Amino acid sequence: MQRRDKENYYLDIAQSTLSRGTCLRRNFGAVIVKNDEIISSGYTGAPRGRENCCDLGFCQREKLNIPRGERYELCRSVHAEANAIISAARRDMIGATLYLVGIDQKTGELVQNSNPCAMCKRLIINAGIKSVVIRDTSDTYRVVDVNSWIENDDSLSGVFGY
Repeated sequence: MQRRDKENYYLDIAQSTLSRGTCLRRNFGAVIVKNDEIISSGYTGAPRGRENCCDLGFCQREKLNIPRGERYELCRSVHAEANAIISAARRDMIGATLYLVGIDQKTGELVQNSNPCAMCKRLIINAGIKSVVIRDTSDTYRVVDVNSWIENDDSLSGVFGY
């Protein structure tokens, strides 16, 4: 029996949370891991008590033709990364790794070249998370050193989206 490598193991767990996501556009799942222990998980969905896009039957950003990676303040959902972070104590996240997987709801395929949005990057930085592993295909992924987001502050570049 061949064991799955550790990164894909945790990415598979993050991907398993997608069945709970409620976004009509793209659903993401996130798992925060430290010392081989899952600290928390999160998926894309409206704040507690509010109706989800899947219940309303429309996505406000899609209705307004907003491109991927822009104007997230108009999104009804709390992103997977944010949900995972608010479900954990900062002391447990310092030095941890966040695993992130996204699925396009229309095609059912993995979101290519995905990255956390600018707001989630700020949350990840302040949570003390050390690295983010992002799934590109069922077996390949990228590892991002969060320090690179501190050193290369994209909020100053004027470039939107990803």
